[in-house]
Amino acid sequence: MNLYQQKWIDQLNRAHLQGWKISPQGDDIFIEMPNVTDLKLIRDNIPSTLAAMSLDIPEAKHRLKFIFHNGFEQFDYLLNPTEKDLDEG
Repeated sequence: MNLYQQKWIDQLNRAHLQGWKISPQGDDIFIEMPNVTDLKLIRDNIPSTLAAMSLDIPEAKHRLKFIFHNGFEQFDYLLNPTEKDLDEG
C-alpha cells in the first residue's frame, strides 16, 4: 500500500460512515457499503465529496481507483487518472 492510498483510507475512516468497510485492494481502495445504500446518489456526489476531502491530504497526488460496492451493484471512480487511463476512455 502506498502512502497516498493509506492517507485516503485514514481520511475515509475518520468520516465514520456507518456500516462502510474501507480496505486496500492492490493499489485501489475497496469500499463495501450496506446493501440499502443508493449507489446512484453516491455516484452523483462522489466527485465533489472526494474533491473536498482531498484538500486535507498533503501527499503528492497519484492515480487511485475507488471501488464502491453495496452487495448488489458496483462502480469505480478514478481519481488522478494517468494519460493511459485517458487514452482508454
